[in-house]
Amino acid sequence: MQRKLTRGRLLLFVALLMTIASGLALRGYGYAINLPFAVVKYGGSLLWGAMVYWVLAAIFVSQRRFRIAVAALLIAVAAELFRLWHTPDLDAFRLTAAGALLLGRVFSLWNILAYAAGIALALALDCVLCGTRRSA
Repeated sequence: MQRKLTRGRLLLFVALLMTIASGLALRGYGYAINLPFAVVKYGGSLLWGAMVYWVLAAIFVSQRRFRIAVAALLIAVAAELFRLWHTPDLDAFRLTAAGALLLGRVFSLWNILAYAAGIALALALDCVLCGTRRSA
């Protein structure tokens, strides 16, 4: 089955790319411009949660927004729980920039709250920007 690049899907991809760029900029330059630790740390986690929502929304464009948000939250929580699993190779990868961005380093319940906030904000933005595209 071939998926069409509809206007709604295009907007979701734009939101996804903007979220990724914002997250990388925040993590890359946040401390350099003297943003507080909490803004850089949890702002990045908030944007990561939003990114998960946008990815799922762009793939499953015809699904209900709330279902996408629930799925995004489940993925985010699973990713955070994955941080509790340690092997020497996995821990070595986590010490790289790619490993830190993809897997994270340390388990934190605060991250789960930040992910949830990011998913909720992305859901709200999706509802506002796309209005009648999909019912909540």
